[in-house]
Amino acid sequence: MKLLLISNSTNPGKDYLGWTLPFLEDFLKNNSITTALFVPYAGVNVGKPQTLKESYDNLFGRAQGVFKKFGVELASIHQAENAVEAVQNAECVIVSGGNTFHLVYELHRNKVMDVLRNRAKEGMPYIGWSAGSNVACPTLRTTNDMPIIEPESFNCLNLVPFQINPHYLDTEKHPVDFGGETREERINEFMAVNKDVTIIGLRESSLLEINGNTMILKAQEGIEHGIRVFRYGKDPEEVPQGDVSKFIS
Repeated sequence: MKLLLISNSTNPGKDYLGWTLPFLEDFLKNNSITTALFVPYAGVNVGKPQTLKESYDNLFGRAQGVFKKFGVELASIHQAENAVEAVQNAECVIVSGGNTFHLVYELHRNKVMDVLRNRAKEGMPYIGWSAGSNVACPTLRTTNDMPIIEPESFNCLNLVPFQINPHYLDTEKHPVDFGGETREERINEFMAVNKDVTIIGLRESSLLEINGNTMILKAQEGIEHGIRVFRYGKDPEEVPQGDVSKFIS
């Protein structure tokens, strides 16, 4: 498989996908990608829309502006006459962030979850950020999002054998007067009832690039943090940038 799983699309004060540009350029070039199918299903409230379609249109427009810099022509699944055929014929699929519950709802409703899984496992390049990274996991259950809609199933693409928690925030970075559960506490709750699942806390400005059996953790220039790996009954483990392939199995 050829996967680029990104934690977040935008940093404060920066352009959409701005910090990811060097990584996108390398991935697109290395995989000779000239066209791609964009999936905006997670974007339910982009650009003060009056309708869901308008929100999808707005998000698609943002993505087009980024990928045209690399000579990649985007089409959007929400404009396709047949969503299944669009995935079947795609050279690459790009799944944006937003609300993971809505993304999974639409992938199931449009009958493309299984098709997308099969294409990615056959080697079609896949790029996702935030919700788009979360949906590459076995289920959506480590998302941070509000369940604004009930999907047919929580089951997702199962492209990686672990769960990702995008936008992972370290406990010490919560405000001093924060009274809710920290991200680590929520993950511990998950592991209490899912003891055999590994969860990776993917911090802002970082990504996982997977090529076959190799998984590389990368981050924005100047960012040193790694990933935080959670397993039931063990202390969380900090893994630095570089080859983290041992966490694939």
